[in-house]
Amino acid sequence: MIQVNNLSKIYNEVAVLNISDLKIKKGESFGLVGNNGAGKTTFFRLILDLIRASSGNILSNGEDVSKDETWKSFTGSYLDEAFLIDFLTPEEYFQFIGDINGLSKGDIDEFLNNFAEFFNNEIIDKKKYIRELSSGNQKKVGIAAALMTNPEILILDEPFNSLDPTTQIRLKNLLKNLQKEKNVTLLISSHDLNHVTEVCDRIVVLHEGDIAHDILTNKDTLKELEKYFAV
Repeated sequence: MIQVNNLSKIYNEVAVLNISDLKIKKGESFGLVGNNGAGKTTFFRLILDLIRASSGNILSNGEDVSKDETWKSFTGSYLDEAFLIDFLTPEEYFQFIGDINGLSKGDIDEFLNNFAEFFNNEIIDKKKYIRELSSGNQKKVGIAAALMTNPEILILDEPFNSLDPTTQIRLKNLLKNLQKEKNVTLLISSHDLNHVTEVCDRIVVLHEGDIAHDILTNKDTLKELEKYFAV
């Protein structure tokens, strides 16, 4: 589904990302971990063509993301609050996302009803602008909006940050069901090793922009990761 070829990103003569070869299969749940500055968000921004690579390319379903826009029709993403339009209410924002994707009011209403538990009565009908919501509730809006068009690829950067424990559990169950029932290709970065090992069946560790480990998740993965980062 995603193919990375000789990819690098250089800022001020410093290489912040350097991945020579990486393949992410359709339906795979792919976790990306690493310390601050490891290149996780840079990698996701390159996949979404938000920044340009210094060299190499990324293919999504066979097309170069920097030269072709077909990937946008099957990709959902939420990296940070910059993805939101914070002077809108959540209802207005969901209507906006629905409109540009050709969804009817009935489609949008049905979608929001399905997310009622995830929203936990904190998002809809609160007469608040998105900017007035807590960071956790803003994240709920962003994640839900990323799923409105039933994407084949879902990219989430630190999705568990700022969420309360109940919502973290609900999000993990949601992501597992997406992968199991709809074969969605998940790309998730996280500083929380417990969450990422529970959700993802493959984990890549980035260190200073390079792939340090690429492992399939098993019962010992969490201990292996904790040992790696304890050094």
